Amino acid sequence: MAWVRVSGPPRVEVAIDMGNPFLNLTVDAFLRIGTIAATRAGAEDTYHIIQKRNISSHDFEKTLKKMCKEGVYWGTVAGFYVGTEYGVERIRGTRDWKNAMIGGAVTGAVVSAVSNNKKDKIAIDAITGAAIATAAEFINYLT
Repeated sequence: MAWVRVSGPPRVEVAIDMGNPFLNLTVDAFLRIGTIAATRAGAEDTYHIIQKRNISSHDFEKTLKKMCKEGVYWGTVAGFYVGTEYGVERIRGTRDWKNAMIGGAVTGAVVSAVSNNKKDKIAIDAITGAAIATAAEFINYLT
């Protein structure tokens, strides 16, 4: 007997067990957000190609490279954030919004530092990362 989901969007469930909760969460975040970023990049380039009304193999190759680059970049950022938040949770022994804030701050600072930004920009990006992660945690709590 097969079950069919009648309402809601279709879902694809994939489980990859790395043998460690930290690795499981990090890889899951990388794959989910990386897929979303790659899809967005592909959709954006497809729109531009349709606007040009001309499709070439160069356009296809450029789109594919952009999808891979965006997917890896945002997947890495998401994996780093989730891994950091999980690590903070394990260290603190508490699951609350502060873990998201710390994880966001560390992720924002690291991504900014890797991008060769100056100290002021790194601090601003850390604050921004903390604010976004904390806001997302509170919104997630409300729903």
